[in-house]
Amino acid sequence: MSETSAVKYEREIPKVLQAMADVNRAIDTHGFDRALYHLIQLRASQINRCAYCIKMHTQEARRDGETHERLDRLIVWEHVNDFNEREKAALAWTEALTVLDGKADLGALRARLRAHFTDQEIGVLTSLVAMINLWNRLQVSRH
Repeated sequence: MSETSAVKYEREIPKVLQAMADVNRAIDTHGFDRALYHLIQLRASQINRCAYCIKMHTQEARRDGETHERLDRLIVWEHVNDFNEREKAALAWTEALTVLDGKADLGALRARLRAHFTDQEIGVLTSLVAMINLWNRLQVSRH
């Protein structure tokens, strides 16, 4: 093994990876909208430039019925009419929690979310964003 080769996390920290997978399973028990679930995971993965996750989440979204057109335009979701206000609120939250900006108005984003989601759904959404960012960072470290 060379000094620059990627760490084999599945060998080195299997309990951590298992715990992360368990968190994802716990998130899944809340019945969050699968179409939106995929959009959130894919958008965060695009921002984080995680090639592995982009490929995986695009395939999963297509398998679950998402259109090619919406997936093609996800990167410009704010500028197209392909996404409804509920999806746009979730995508704005995803971006705010993925690209941390001390000047972001999280209160305004929460108010936008509350027009479409319960507090429990916001908790699930926030957990989903947190987890995909964690998975992205592990995968990106392998590039």
